[in-house]
Amino acid sequence: MRRYDLDWLRVIVFGLLIFYHVGMFFVAPDWEWHIKNNITYEWIKYPMLFLNQWRLPILFVISGMGTSYALSKRTAIQFAFERTKKLLLPLIFGMLVIVPPQVYLEKFSKGMIEGSYFDFWPSHAFVGTYPVGNLSWHHLWFIPYLLLFSLVLIPVFIFLRNNPNNFILRTTAKISSTRFGLYWFIVPLYLIEAFVEPFFKETHALVGDWFVLINSITLFFFGFLLISVKETFWKTVEANRKTYIKCGIIGFTLLMLITTVFEDSYVRHFTEALIKVFSFWSWILTLFGYASKYLNKPSKILVYCNEAVYPFYILHQTITVILGYYLMNSQSNSFLKFSIMSIGTFLLSWMIYEFLIRRWFLIRPLFGLHNTKKISEPEFLHQSSRSVL
Repeated sequence: MRRYDLDWLRVIVFGLLIFYHVGMFFVAPDWEWHIKNNITYEWIKYPMLFLNQWRLPILFVISGMGTSYALSKRTAIQFAFERTKKLLLPLIFGMLVIVPPQVYLEKFSKGMIEGSYFDFWPSHAFVGTYPVGNLSWHHLWFIPYLLLFSLVLIPVFIFLRNNPNNFILRTTAKISSTRFGLYWFIVPLYLIEAFVEPFFKETHALVGDWFVLINSITLFFFGFLLISVKETFWKTVEANRKTYIKCGIIGFTLLMLITTVFEDSYVRHFTEALIKVFSFWSWILTLFGYASKYLNKPSKILVYCNEAVYPFYILHQTITVILGYYLMNSQSNSFLKFSIMSIGTFLLSWMIYEFLIRRWFLIRPLFGLHNTKKISEPEFLHQSSRSVL
């Protein structure tokens, strides 16, 4: 069954990513980012912490759900080939063309390099790996992780698809049928948060990034499981969405209280880990519940946005960094800068997508889009259900 609410959630969450990265330009210096405004603010980290707790986890869950659609009518080899084409090609193109301006402006603004951009690219842009060198995937780190998870879990997903009455799916259906049964999913998330996170700093470098790898592949797998039990999951989250949002509010409030009042200790760590996973899982269930209630309906706007979201994701941070570079030392007030960067990122991303990517058939595959001259609405809706993001 088509789930339009998943498409809406994907579009909304990636839209929030633009505001989040603009916020990184203004937040206090202890939140490291590529460039910073001449005036930063401590208080911005609180709304960003709220977004940060569930923003990436829900994307991995949604991606796992999308994988179920993509694999439903494909062999393992067909799925692996399509997923590699749609993820690896945009990643390589992004690392060669989209990301280098971010690296250049960051290092140029800090006095680490000299000369024009074309002195930097291509002669120095691919020498060494960032941050010591210059080659990086920056914000595109989500793509190689998603590709890895998709390929590694193919045997498991094929088994689950071909054996719908297996123990794992029967258990998932059972715990998904009750209001608080869905909270059993936080048990492995808590163990990862409590016993893996302290030993592995989040790097997004893939190699050695064990906490992010284990945590993210678990969420990705959960997404596949939840979509596989079909209406059992959706009926539960929709019916109990008000309970979940209350749990989310309580969880995030307690999390902020613990992190700001109590000093670091073993007791605080294990307590914080439990409340953290309880909080973000509650918000994920909340979002699924409200989306199921109000967003599970077709829309021409959704058709357009669902195709545009992948190119927007690839483009947006480079545009944000470029705008930020020219505004960082301006004496304009921060609200004006925030508005220019947010609106400018959306507008420029849309212009590049609409007038270049969407219409140029040789460019479309570089941004993960089908290379077809014309897609009718019903056909596109069918294709978008297999979105890689």
